[in-house]
Amino acid sequence: MTDLDDLRYPIGRFKSPAGNSSAVRATHIQTLRQLPVRLSAAVAGLTDAQLDTPYRDGGWSLRQVVHHFADSHANAFIRFKLALTEDWPTIKPYDEAAWAKLADSAIPIDGSLAFVEALHNRWVTLVEAMTEEDFAKGFNHPENGRQNLAKALAIYDWHSRHHVAHITSLRLRQGW
Repeated sequence: MTDLDDLRYPIGRFKSPAGNSSAVRATHIQTLRQLPVRLSAAVAGLTDAQLDTPYRDGGWSLRQVVHHFADSHANAFIRFKLALTEDWPTIKPYDEAAWAKLADSAIPIDGSLAFVEALHNRWVTLVEAMTEEDFAKGFNHPENGRQNLAKALAIYDWHSRHHVAHITSLRLRQGW
């Protein structure tokens, strides 16, 4: 039997990187660049029944995970833009679990896959143009405090790999 923590965090919990060098950030940016292809590959060939299977008991379905990428990464992109154009703005958090229960999280995934691809094209373009000073900018999260964009980039590197691993690990366990 697989440990619940292994199912919830198949690549482990987020850990802040030891450094914030341009090489470390380049690795994070590469993850963002590759996410649309990796996500599409992870769900390729799945049936509707498979997409509606939760990655763990009490977890989201694979369909909800795909739609969550669109929701979460759109919010992150906007947060980056706010941080780059305002002085430490306070961002609005959202209830991701409640969003995952809304009707648009039950529709076919093609729209969210296309949205993630277009969004990541813009997001990668944005972060590749950022300077050292830009990565030191950030936002205030009402629940998590001040967060600079270097850390936010690391979080979304992890977030991308984390949720793709939910899909690929379920596929592996189920033999899909």
